[in-house]
Amino acid sequence: MEKKSIFFNLPYWEYNLVRHNLDVMHIEKKVCNNLIYTLLGLGKKSKDNVEARLYLKEMNIRPALWPQQRASGRTYLSPTYFTMSPKEKRLFYEVLENVKFPYSYASNISRCIRKRNLSGLKTHDCHVILQELLPIALRRSADKRVTSVLIELCSYFRVLCSKVLKFKELELLVEKIAQTMSNMETIFLPSFFTVMVHLVIHLALEVKIAGPVQYRWMYPIERYLRKLKSYVRNLSCPEGSIAEAYIANECLQSCSLYMEGGDSRSYWSRKSKDDTKHEIDKEGCLFPTIGKSYGSVEVISWIRKHGCKHIDMCFSIVNQMWSTITKSQ
Repeated sequence: MEKKSIFFNLPYWEYNLVRHNLDVMHIEKKVCNNLIYTLLGLGKKSKDNVEARLYLKEMNIRPALWPQQRASGRTYLSPTYFTMSPKEKRLFYEVLENVKFPYSYASNISRCIRKRNLSGLKTHDCHVILQELLPIALRRSADKRVTSVLIELCSYFRVLCSKVLKFKELELLVEKIAQTMSNMETIFLPSFFTVMVHLVIHLALEVKIAGPVQYRWMYPIERYLRKLKSYVRNLSCPEGSIAEAYIANECLQSCSLYMEGGDSRSYWSRKSKDDTKHEIDKEGCLFPTIGKSYGSVEVISWIRKHGCKHIDMCFSIVNQMWSTITKSQ
């Protein structure tokens, strides 16, 4: 029995060009995890295991990769194109351990490597590894046939996530990704190609219709949800904790604008080489200006220019307006 979504009952649903928005963030994470854990042969997350080899035997394909029973009772798995030797794995780990990025570009990926084991990768870590580090780490750590295909896959994601997109390039990507996926099917096992991996082929076509992925992926939503989760102090009433913390932050942000010296909550930089200072004149400023000016700056006080008579006149007008408001109430 096949399940049919209720959205198909809508009269306009069949005319929608993009019926479901594919999240590039989660697709990148799943593809990166499948690649890394399979290439390094790490535990249960690897798509090259005994069950995957037995599935080849059931399908009666690739007999050279079928599991073999040894006299000792152990199951032997013959190496494939993407199987790495211990030396190649060591070179792969060295790239991830010694890489350095600019501040706030990426997290410290070396923290995820423990005793030649990779674990705890976040979504943005997979984003950086798939687009920046994987093509470099595979140049000396894998077969050329595997490296060429995976570099094409990494460049595909890099173009999709770029800020500027051209229709001609997207049309080439739609044609190229089909060839790339077919080449990957000749190298990796059928268990490697999960649903998330198959969705890769639809991303370029979706970008042509819906626009850049920066406006549709889940990074800003996930970061804001993490911020809201940090507000929870009472697990029995999470909604109340989030509401109270949100109101408190709004009050602090509003009050910080009226405080002289220091940065407000709306403008705060943790690490910045250019020490930006607030320019406050001698008479004090309610909302200090932020940034630097070019050329000579001449500060003219309003009081010195117009005198105190105008100030007294302004205060008298405000008092008259306030008295009329109170009388009308």
